[in-house]
Amino acid sequence: MASIFENAGLYSLKEMSSASLAPTRMMANATKHLFNNPLNPLSYTGVGRQMAAAGELVERVTQDYPKPQFGLTYTNINGKHVDVWDEVVLEKSFGALRQFKRSGTHPENSSKLLLVAPMSGHYATLLRGTVEALLPHHDVYITDWKNAREVPLYDGSFDLNDYVDYLLEFIRFIGPGAHTMAVCQPSVPLLAAVALMNDLKDPCTPRTMTLMGGPVDTRKAPTQVNTFSQEHSLDWFENNVITRVPLNYPGFMRRVYPGFLQLAGFMSMNFERHAGEHAKLFQHLVVGDGDAAQAHRTFYNEYLAVADLPAEYYLQTIEEVFHKHSLPDGQFYHHDQRIRPEAITKTAILAIEGELDDISGLGQTKAALEIAKNLPDSKKSYMMAEKVGHYGIFNGRKWREQVRPVITSWIKKFD
Repeated sequence: MASIFENAGLYSLKEMSSASLAPTRMMANATKHLFNNPLNPLSYTGVGRQMAAAGELVERVTQDYPKPQFGLTYTNINGKHVDVWDEVVLEKSFGALRQFKRSGTHPENSSKLLLVAPMSGHYATLLRGTVEALLPHHDVYITDWKNAREVPLYDGSFDLNDYVDYLLEFIRFIGPGAHTMAVCQPSVPLLAAVALMNDLKDPCTPRTMTLMGGPVDTRKAPTQVNTFSQEHSLDWFENNVITRVPLNYPGFMRRVYPGFLQLAGFMSMNFERHAGEHAKLFQHLVVGDGDAAQAHRTFYNEYLAVADLPAEYYLQTIEEVFHKHSLPDGQFYHHDQRIRPEAITKTAILAIEGELDDISGLGQTKAALEIAKNLPDSKKSYMMAEKVGHYGIFNGRKWREQVRPVITSWIKKFD
């Protein structure tokens, strides 16, 4: 019985804490609306604006954030407005393949591109800006991973082998001639899937694979994240960060790495910056800078929305990627079959890294080019985005103006 309820209190404690803050959130919400009400004379005073700002700030830092929507409804192709809608085209227990469909026909912008989103605590919507910039140029698909706490226990487990299986199924569903792109963590399973398809001479083997800020070989320029993972044993992770989903979710009793722990880790790495951003929100609200306040809400609504990871997947990733370095050492197995990166001879590889990346250091993604030993140099390319951090590789102005054009040019080269 003790093994069944191991670490169950970790998640329950978080739920109890959230529930205990409910009255505070309600009072903060009431304060925000009271002092934003145009019929309240105090709403036009400095004190009233400060009270409203304080109410919103307290409400935001004490609430849980739901899974956001992509919300992409249009794009511009060759100067023309084109309607866009997203649709699940293949549903699986732990994730789905989602396609962003565009109205009309666009033969010059029809390269099928599978964007592999990270299963690392955030939802695939974290790549909204990535998708938005790719839509005018490609037929975009994305892996939309589910929150593990929402997956009933009877749906089985999900580990790194299953991740690769899902990618194989998604790529084959899209069909021959597709291109692939992984952001951060999925660089490893995507590289494994593509190597396997090359080895099997699968007719659906992708034409290109773009890897962005991924931990292919974490021994190169190790970051704080890499060092922490390396210094702690697998037993430590299992005993300290793995817990069971509480009763009030469909995934009751599933073992997970909770998203709130991942978020806490990310926040602690840049605590001063995040605290400063919330202080800025207070000032924006007081002075009535609605655009700046909305920009803050948009970013943090996404950043603070987190998902739980299946424990099997999380622990296997720690072991294979951060402890054993199995893929670059040629010892990564998909079920019973050894993955041979040297078997990649058909799929062209583009590796992209950010100069200031504090999650995947310089050289970790470039390692993919080194272990694909039999791939001709003409099918290898590397880009280091100058003065760009981890998130800047796939979001923001530099992503749109510097990185995305390189990816599109690389893809079109092999169409």
